[in-house]
This record gives sequence, structure tokens and C-alpha cells, in this order.
Amino acid sequence: MRANPPHASRAANQQRCERILPSRIKHVVAFLGALAMTATVAFAQMPSVADLDAHSRASGNRIDVAQRVGESLFQITWNAQVLHVSANSADGHTVIGLALSGVKFHAPITRAQFVAEIVDLLRRSFAAAPQAGEVDLWTDVPIPVYKGEIVSGDLAKPAWRNVFTISARRDESTAELVRRIDRGDGVFWDQEWAKTAFKQGT
Repeated sequence: MRANPPHASRAANQQRCERILPSRIKHVVAFLGALAMTATVAFAQMPSVADLDAHSRASGNRIDVAQRVGESLFQITWNAQVLHVSANSADGHTVIGLALSGVKFHAPITRAQFVAEIVDLLRRSFAAAPQAGEVDLWTDVPIPVYKGEIVSGDLAKPAWRNVFTISARRDESTAELVRRIDRGDGVFWDQEWAKTAFKQGT
């Protein structure tokens, strides 16, 4: 049997490679494109930090409403950290609850800035939950725990205490809320806390 010349064999192999290579490249490109699309979709579906906070810090018998309020509030870095959002409904009346930390503010603030932030939190909560007629907001600070004190169980002492509380109605305007907070009308201020919590200013 007559063998093909070396140059003929090389030519045949080259032709086969030329036919196969574009096909392989096409498949590789298609695979990489699909992989990139999958990664893009997965990235787009990843929950944001605000979404994670909204779901992990929500409670109540209307947890869906609490989560929706949280999704709105946790998009913003408040000076007074929002610790918890609750929503409860009974007899057609829905109440939102906001728990704030009264320590370790993200930035030094004056009392007036704290009041403005409180009012903004209340207004945003109402906007995120149209069915809510009331928002109860309280600011807590931890109570020091001393050696030997019971910290869990039925005999445990409270771990937090209120230093500021307010209940707001939907029909109250921003100006009314500010005046009421300034007057202390239906509002609790822990004056000892307020003396040291805020920087000096108006």
C-alpha cells in the first residue's frame, strides 16, 4: 500500500483542524456567554444589606408590613441605629413599632438633629405602610449588668431601658410632631440621658 507523502498528511491534518477549530471556539464562546449570564442573574438576585436587615430585624403578626417598612428604613444609615421593626394588626388597626439604640450614634448629633431624624423615621414608616394608623418609637440604652445578677430566665432583670418614646398618628403633620416632641407632650425624655447623649448646639 502506498503511503501518503508527509506534506499531504500535514495538509489533511491542517484542513481537519481548520474545520474543527471554529466549531470548538463557537462552543466555548457560547459556554462562556451562558456562564456570564448566569453569574449576572445570580448577582442581580443577591439581596442587598438593607433587604437582609429588613428580614432579620422584623417581627409581629404582620411581618410582611414590618419587612416592607424595614426595606425603606434600612436603605439609610441613621445616626441612631434602628434595631428592630415590628408590625401588628388587630381589629383593622395596624401599629408599627420602631426600636432605636440610644448609644453609639454613627455621628455626633445635637438634640434638634435627633428630633429631625425621629420625625423622618416616623414619616417614612407611614409612607411604607399605608395601612398603619400609628407608629410607636422607642429609644433604648443597655442597663449595666453586675457580677452575680441574673441575666436570663423568669427572674432576669431587664437588659434595656427606655430613654425616649413617642407614639405618632398618621394624621399628625411634621410641624405638629416637632412641636409635640419639643414640648414633651405625650413624649418621654430621660433627661439624664439627654444631657450626655447629644453634642452641644441648637
